[in-house]
Amino acid sequence: MNIRKDDTVLVIRGKYAGKKGKVLKASPSLNRLVVQGVNIHKRHKRPTQDLPQGGIIEAEGPISRSAVMLVCPKCQKPTRIRSKVEGDRKVRVCRKCGEAIDK
Repeated sequence: MNIRKDDTVLVIRGKYAGKKGKVLKASPSLNRLVVQGVNIHKRHKRPTQDLPQGGIIEAEGPISRSAVMLVCPKCQKPTRIRSKVEGDRKVRVCRKCGEAIDK
């Protein structure tokens, strides 16, 4: 999977289409991502020591990797990724502007 934690992505399909957010968690084996502010679920929590009042908690749920596109940090456009070898490591490169996405 070419999207990693802390990348900015654009949702291109579904209820949240057009919304940008930061990737909070990536699960490559399941091909799923948790994106900030996308796929909000309400969970009913009973009172515990960590949450003494209990109540209804809103949390992000996972979405499919195929429903998002990576946003290039340089040109701010949603893009596909190309791989390129620089020195002894492989880096992700924006297809639109040609800049390296990895630091």
